[in-house]
Amino acid sequence: MLDAFLYLHIVLMVFWLGGDLGVFYSSRYVIDPALAPAARLTALKIMSGLDLGPKICLILFLPSGLTLISLDPHGGYAFGMKLLPWWLLVAAWLGALVWLWLMYTDHHEPGRHPLIRRIDGAIRVAVIAGMAGAGVYTLVASAPFGVDTNPRWLGAKVLCYALAIAAGLGIRRTLRPFGAAFAEVMGGSAGPGTESVLRRSVDGCLPYVWTIWTCVLAAGLLGVAKPFADL
Repeated sequence: MLDAFLYLHIVLMVFWLGGDLGVFYSSRYVIDPALAPAARLTALKIMSGLDLGPKICLILFLPSGLTLISLDPHGGYAFGMKLLPWWLLVAAWLGALVWLWLMYTDHHEPGRHPLIRRIDGAIRVAVIAGMAGAGVYTLVASAPFGVDTNPRWLGAKVLCYALAIAAGLGIRRTLRPFGAAFAEVMGGSAGPGTESVLRRSVDGCLPYVWTIWTCVLAAGLLGVAKPFADL
């Protein structure tokens, strides 16, 4: 069972990073003014389709990681008790499925469900706060949650996850002017100012994109190497 969830965790990381690379590559065509509007619209549809993969992986990364902690013989117990009992894991997976539905609804019909987007955003902020708090505690405590195997690598991995979600919110905020500007392109009324807004919106996301890539790669390395762990 542990190997199965470890494999799932790795697959999620691979698809998260690979999908993000595809989104980045296709975005170059979306903002290319030399292309016809129809071609740019096709590139946007490809970009949107590819972007769904990383969004799914980001959400499922949390319950799959919690399941790994529960199943791991070194981190599953503390003070003689199960750290993450089965009912808590079931709740985490059910919550992730609800979060997936919210994300997919907003992704499939962008702008049509503002309440759903606000709920999704609130969930992300709550997860960032929770994961950041757990990560910092794991880094500074001598035996976090009663675990004495020096799991500071896990604390750093959790912080990487929280930072990746925060970077995603940064992308969402930076892309706010994109929709209206791209609508002008499709309507044939775009000028140099519109193209400038499009490029600034997309290129302004690059620092956040690089942050996500770094966090995903660092989380993978920490999960494999487990530096300084006393196992």
